[in-house]
Amino acid sequence: MVHCSQVWLIYLVTLLVALNFPNSQAVVKNENGVKSAVFLSPKFEHEPGSVVNEFYYNIDFPRGHIAVKNFYAEVVDEAGNPIPLHETYLHHWVVIRYYLRKGVEVPKHNANLGFQQSGFILASNDGPCQNVLGQYFGLGSETRRTDTHVPDPYGIEVGNPAEIPPGYEERWLMNVHAIDTRGTEDRLGCTECRCDLYNVTVDEYGVAVPPDYAGGLRCCYDQTRCRVREGFQSARRGLYMRYTVTWVDWDASVLPVRIYLFDVTDTWRKLDDSTGRDTPHHCQIEYEVESCSAADGINDGCIDTKRVSLTMPTGGNVIYGVAHQHTGGIGSTLYGEDGRVICSSIPTYGEGNEAGNEAGYIVGMSSCYPHPGSLKISDGETLVLVSNYSSGRRHTGVMGLFYILVADETPRPNTFVHAPVEKHEEMTIPFSLFGVALFGVVVAVALLVAYRKRRESEDGYQSIVM
Repeated sequence: MVHCSQVWLIYLVTLLVALNFPNSQAVVKNENGVKSAVFLSPKFEHEPGSVVNEFYYNIDFPRGHIAVKNFYAEVVDEAGNPIPLHETYLHHWVVIRYYLRKGVEVPKHNANLGFQQSGFILASNDGPCQNVLGQYFGLGSETRRTDTHVPDPYGIEVGNPAEIPPGYEERWLMNVHAIDTRGTEDRLGCTECRCDLYNVTVDEYGVAVPPDYAGGLRCCYDQTRCRVREGFQSARRGLYMRYTVTWVDWDASVLPVRIYLFDVTDTWRKLDDSTGRDTPHHCQIEYEVESCSAADGINDGCIDTKRVSLTMPTGGNVIYGVAHQHTGGIGSTLYGEDGRVICSSIPTYGEGNEAGNEAGYIVGMSSCYPHPGSLKISDGETLVLVSNYSSGRRHTGVMGLFYILVADETPRPNTFVHAPVEKHEEMTIPFSLFGVALFGVVVAVALLVAYRKRRESEDGYQSIVM
């Protein structure tokens, strides 16, 4: 027979999990204050040649004022098995923070129209191209073997009530772009989104694709299909993004970092100081690498080099850095104004068939972890981003992004850094999640005590020490 105390214990555990993860069955692990939980995205269906490029709104994510320490993601099947890139190519996944007015709802998935909806506010990173590259987290084929942890004592601050507009709540969305290359005629061509292989002449918005646009995102949008070998058949299957979030509760010991994402295709140019204005940032996200044979072999030993200069408005200490490239990439470097190397990120190519080591694919990018305080960027410093690709063959739809974390030399004034979040919530939000959970504990204990006293008075029931 189940005792009343056991029932209330089950109730409390369920209550606390529901308060922190209202849409999830995730189990939180806690090792010396470092917490982690594993989540699944909504299921997406794949068949040979098919493309999924969906937006999943209000995904499961830890709640409260926290410091994110790591975000890891990979594609798995319905049994939880990792799916290799030569079956499902992960073009990219990104996770974006946003604020939504309370009482307003956005479709759960498959609609990027949420960005245009009234009551929807993007909470982008601090980079120059926030309108198109506003993500907090994101990678591509390199996702399994790229180190993304944020070193102590730093963290990516989220959930700060002082930053959430009144009447809004913080939420997260995930964009997943995956291509099923099983049985395709040209696997690399499919992953590089060559328009002829997708038989596409207009993009997802109905705009004609220019004749000189050979391949890229405009040709491999959601529900398009890359050409499959005649007669090839394979099962349609359900897949997920499985992602693990690691975090700590926010307190005065955590130093916040700012996220900057740079794009080598940015058309920004610093104008003459006499004008007082610079050109706006316009990140095109992707570009094409022409083969060196087509360029008469003049392209520096079949290496295509693309570079851009960018000004860093607010500097600080560089804590972390990593690049994002596609197949054919041979490395990317971010330089300071004086030519010093801020971070050089080099790809690792797989050599086998198993997930995480797929031959011919970029399965990891090297990350930079400068000793805290040893590498600084000055306010207004001009940085140079260089992206290198092998041009032995043509590559379409490639990328040259660079992601860095920067911390202020002196921590920014922050109400919550100097006043623990628990104290603030207790004083100003008496019915917060913490308050509700505490209230549940008090009620449960009171009922349990009353129950025991009644049993003792009626039949001499002796309490069991739990």
